[in-house]
Amino acid sequence: MSTDTLLSLEESLEKFDPAMGLEVHVELNTNTKMFCGCPAVFGGEPNSQVCPTCLGLPGAMPVVNAKAVESAIRIGLALNCEIAEWCRFARKNYFYPDMPKNFQTSQYDEPIAFEGYLDVEIAGEDGPEIWRVEIERAHMEEDTGKSLHVGGATGRIHGASHSLVDYNRAGIPLIEIVTKPIMGAREKAPEIAKAYVAQLRELIVALGVSDARMDQGSIRADVNLSMAPVGTGELGTRTETKNVNSLRSVERAVRYEMQRHAAILDGGGSILQETRHWHEDTGVTTSGRPKSDADDYRYFPEPDLVPVAPSREWVEELRGTLPRLPREQRAELQAEWGFTDLEMRDTVAAGALGLVQETIAAGASPQSARKWWLSEMARRANDSGVEIADLGVTPADVAAVQALVDAGRLNDKLARQVFDGLLAGEGTPEEIVAARGLEIVSDDGALGAAVDKAIAENPGVADKIRDGKLAAAGALIGSVMKEMRGQADAGRVRELILEKLT
Repeated sequence: MSTDTLLSLEESLEKFDPAMGLEVHVELNTNTKMFCGCPAVFGGEPNSQVCPTCLGLPGAMPVVNAKAVESAIRIGLALNCEIAEWCRFARKNYFYPDMPKNFQTSQYDEPIAFEGYLDVEIAGEDGPEIWRVEIERAHMEEDTGKSLHVGGATGRIHGASHSLVDYNRAGIPLIEIVTKPIMGAREKAPEIAKAYVAQLRELIVALGVSDARMDQGSIRADVNLSMAPVGTGELGTRTETKNVNSLRSVERAVRYEMQRHAAILDGGGSILQETRHWHEDTGVTTSGRPKSDADDYRYFPEPDLVPVAPSREWVEELRGTLPRLPREQRAELQAEWGFTDLEMRDTVAAGALGLVQETIAAGASPQSARKWWLSEMARRANDSGVEIADLGVTPADVAAVQALVDAGRLNDKLARQVFDGLLAGEGTPEEIVAARGLEIVSDDGALGAAVDKAIAENPGVADKIRDGKLAAAGALIGSVMKEMRGQADAGRVRELILEKLT
């Protein structure tokens, strides 16, 4: 594992300016692969969704997936790109065990979409701040297969006894979205990287062209980063951290590489242009392989595919299918839910907007939905090192727990124990409440006995209440709640105390 020396972020930025570029790969949700009729679905028995074309067998001829072209154009339009009137596919030549053809059918100098931008919202000192991330290109290509390294401790090739290859993913349609260098971000670079990927994913989902599941690899980010002496405006030697698959990791990978580069340069060393692997468990990157330049891939036009030439009429027709921008939808939801700017910003930053929306649709109030996701669920996700959406609690679960609170059957403390049960797989909220005996006690007989005991054990407090100091009832309520393991109806306990002492 890495033993890199790091400078603090503050010291790094005193001496160096970061430049950042992001390459995001989006797997399209077409029914079939990019150049053949094999099913393009996640999972399946290894090597069961393949044919001579996606395996690159001699004589097999590719055919372009029209739906994938349509999705590429819609993504380009949503990113404010120009759409090419004529473009071609190319062969990107390199050897990798999970690439059966020994070349990847991609686009090189003639992408389907180019020269666009995405305005990204981040937190500023005086409210939301907009950063314009310029898009260099969005091009079509096919995915590779997947290697599984067996016998090692980390699941990587180092230390493995052997490797297996699953070609089901080979040929899945991909759109690669490449930014121009992001300069001047300084200490905000990690936050901007995370916000860009989050808001790009949000846009992709709104377009309906991909499920954009980072945990399943249907959207993956490559983080390019370099550092140069402060004020020079230059681009340093870059590294590319590959296949970062969570928003949290995008932010952490940018910060780590900034500090690693700065430490090397400050010590008089030089940066090796290479790919790097991100390790979620330890929060570090490790060396992969020397990074090739475009010339090394020996691109040449794909001879088996005709050029793609979308008519202007078709492009304008597709422009008319674009949904409203997610930012506009967020403004409407904020007004509908009554959230402040800060509450809405924090909800989006936590990756919880959709979860809150679904929880509200399941019957919870906006504030209760936000409370559970941004406090309880966000804390648990952070402790577990996972995205909040991957925690294992659904919006329907949260709404069901809140319904029990609204009905007076649970309080917030007991509700947290229900969430413990949900994460432990103990069943539905109702089943967990019954199995753990969590329901609030409202029976006057049981409550009255506990109140009598609290009064007897705290005579001084009881006298204060008799003398009209009703605020002192809080101490007796606390004693009753402790006696009944937090399951007493606090409101009814207060009523009983005052009935007995006033």
